[in-house]
Amino acid sequence: MDRFFVDINNINIDNKTCIIEGEDVKHISKVLRCSVGDNLEICDKNNNEYICEITDIDKKNVFLKIVEKVDINRESKLKVKVYQGLPKGQKLDLIIQKLTEVGVSEIIPVVTKRSVAKIDDKKEDKKLERWERIIYEGAKQSKRGLIPKIKGPLTFKDALIDMKNNDINIVAYEKEDKLKLKDALKAQNINSIGIFVGPEGGFEEEEIDKLKESGVKCVGLGPRILRTETASIVLASIVMYELADLGGDE
Repeated sequence: MDRFFVDINNINIDNKTCIIEGEDVKHISKVLRCSVGDNLEICDKNNNEYICEITDIDKKNVFLKIVEKVDINRESKLKVKVYQGLPKGQKLDLIIQKLTEVGVSEIIPVVTKRSVAKIDDKKEDKKLERWERIIYEGAKQSKRGLIPKIKGPLTFKDALIDMKNNDINIVAYEKEDKLKLKDALKAQNINSIGIFVGPEGGFEEEEIDKLKESGVKCVGLGPRILRTETASIVLASIVMYELADLGGDE
């Protein structure tokens, strides 16, 4: 069943009605060719979801009635925030799509010393809109209960400030051969975690030193060197498996 996110203000629990607006209307009517009587999954972006039946469709709205509330919690209690060194080309598109599917709560592109990609201030809003759309589609496909946030790009300095809100922070570094990721995750009462991943070429040693000074745990990922887009997805997946619900119940 196809899934759509709807603003909570467009869901009337008392009257058991719901309205879909915006670009999704065209997708429902023209692409999916849905009609009156068809069912859709509706989520209010706050981990509440409903099975709804289409009662009417016009050019601007899809009108539905709520058939039942679905008692499924699809979101992990663990909040995972990924600080991704800004990569070249469209690699970030793939990264944010897959991180959304894995279950992370926030993605923050970070400008580092080895970041080749540059974002023109005039194009930043358009880039952010593109990334938000990719996340939205990824959240629908993977049936998330929430839509992950994306902000930035942040400077490396600002990322160090932002990470202070996390219970623990880790960074993957190819020269680290003492602390294993599994051991770093043995800390108790982890409700939120920040994951730092460098761009192509990784972090410079000066940046690694600053991360360590700020309390970030430096971990190795084994003998093989991973591409930046691979490292992000692998790290997030391992964290979600070890501390959250990937692969089973929490």
